[in-house]
Amino acid sequence: MSAQKYSVNQQLVETLLSFVKSGDISIPEIQRPFVWKNTKVRDLLDSLYQGYPVGYLITWQNPDVKLKQDGAYSTGNKVLIDGQQRITALKAAILGDEVISSDYKKIKIKIAFNPMEEKFEVSNPAIEKDKTWIPNIATLLSEDMISILSIVREYCSVNEDVNEVQVEQAISRLLNIKKMQIGMIELAHDLDIETVSEIFIRINSQGVVLSQADFVMSKIASNEIYDGSMLRKAVDYFCHTAIQPAFYEQIKNNDEEFVKSIYYPRMKWLKDDNDDLFDPEYTDMLRVAFTYKFGRGKLSDLVNLLSGRNFETRTYEEEIAEASFNTLKDGVMDFMKQTNFERFVMIIKSSGFIIPSMIRSKNALNFAYIVYLKLVEMGIDSNLLSSYVSRWFVLSILTGRYSGSPESRFDFDIKQIAKTDFSELLTKTENGELSDAFWDVVLPQKFDSSVASSPYFNVFIAAQNKMKNRGFLSKDITVYDMVSHRGDIHHIFPRDYLKKNGFARGKYNQIANYVYTESPINIKIGNKAPEIYFSHLQEQCETGNLHYGAIKDMQDLKDNLSENAIPLEIFDMKLDDYDTFLTERRKLMSQKIKSYYENL
Repeated sequence: MSAQKYSVNQQLVETLLSFVKSGDISIPEIQRPFVWKNTKVRDLLDSLYQGYPVGYLITWQNPDVKLKQDGAYSTGNKVLIDGQQRITALKAAILGDEVISSDYKKIKIKIAFNPMEEKFEVSNPAIEKDKTWIPNIATLLSEDMISILSIVREYCSVNEDVNEVQVEQAISRLLNIKKMQIGMIELAHDLDIETVSEIFIRINSQGVVLSQADFVMSKIASNEIYDGSMLRKAVDYFCHTAIQPAFYEQIKNNDEEFVKSIYYPRMKWLKDDNDDLFDPEYTDMLRVAFTYKFGRGKLSDLVNLLSGRNFETRTYEEEIAEASFNTLKDGVMDFMKQTNFERFVMIIKSSGFIIPSMIRSKNALNFAYIVYLKLVEMGIDSNLLSSYVSRWFVLSILTGRYSGSPESRFDFDIKQIAKTDFSELLTKTENGELSDAFWDVVLPQKFDSSVASSPYFNVFIAAQNKMKNRGFLSKDITVYDMVSHRGDIHHIFPRDYLKKNGFARGKYNQIANYVYTESPINIKIGNKAPEIYFSHLQEQCETGNLHYGAIKDMQDLKDNLSENAIPLEIFDMKLDDYDTFLTERRKLMSQKIKSYYENL
């Protein structure tokens, strides 16, 4: 940095708390609920009492904003981006304020102090009955004017054998906690998010990384004019309820203000929803709502827009801040809408991705939802819409479209969608990304892997699900049945057979050696060589005597092998043919995915 963009100051505890109380410093709840254990609050108070350092707080100055009424400027407040837990702990222990617990309930944290032992403890019923303890230090520290003499006399009157001088010294030190200093690093408003993040990482001793979504949440929550706190809760509560539907009732019981908002009814359907294919985190929700509604992909732009940034004049204006909050609210409301969310999930499931573990790229899922919302907004026919969303989603996974620099790719793609007919854009993208060379050369090479969670293998399983293919050697039970019931993946060339013949793990655990098989069939195959158990299968089809599964017809057996992309040469393959088998199966798996994709 060419010029210093920050300042370091020491602030009294009571000054910091007054800044928070007046709104000069906003606590945006980046980490949301108060997650510290009560004992950690106790330890913080003890450190201040002992005069030990408690780390730096980091604030980020909001820019001054030009008001729309008279063109005057409103001074921006400071947003606390590091130190929320410490400040919240001090508010709870010193001022007696309630905090929101990890399960979103309002609670009080009472810290007790023993003047004779100069010891802090979390208050409990036993301490409250013990007269040697001051059961809640907030009763003393929350008062602006308090007489040390009267406190000492009161304490000594119920503890007759104590040393009065010692008690007075301890209580003086206790009250002096409010005069202790905490370092505060104040960052200038014109620092970009990357610089702020770098400063945060370098200073934060626990190595916590702030995402751009964290900055967005802080910007939203710190805005009181456009009801930012309520919008922040909507994002947070929706994501929490999507994972734990019972949380909806907790909101009802603990947050009356939010219940009266426009957001609460919009998420009511979640209380009865137990589908976990898409459980968004706040990063996902913000990214989707922003990219869909603003036509941009970089969340740092949203931080600036919510601040009122005019990108042309490089000034900050209230009209832009207001419009940005309203637009983001619309995006969040559309994200939460039951018909949107459920239909999108249905489209993904109908594409064959039926359990969360099959979707390794959250960014691919996020952008697919963006595509869905944009196409709904454009009024695209519902049948075309389903096909477009499915194909874009699968294309994104197969090509790793959002795995490198997702924000830049989001930004590029949403701008292309805005200016190009989507059908033309999809066709152009397919021609460029999914050429014959991709299907014939690139994708088979991608299957040269031993990672069972490979996105390419997941697409292959999705293809089998979509096509209602049967499991390996199953007469009726489908891959869909086994995947949805968390079935097992087995080896065509049995693992123990290959292992005993000197094959390394990375070789016998090849993706092209994997199939979904019923456990009883797999157990009966055991570690038999393929030429042995396939000769049994041929005999099974000739005689009707069952060895593995219930297939009795040779054509049905060949159809089953085709459904599982297994070359028919498997009947005659021996150990030396294992590499050939892998090569041939990779080609067949790739062609199966191609057929599946073209029919989405």
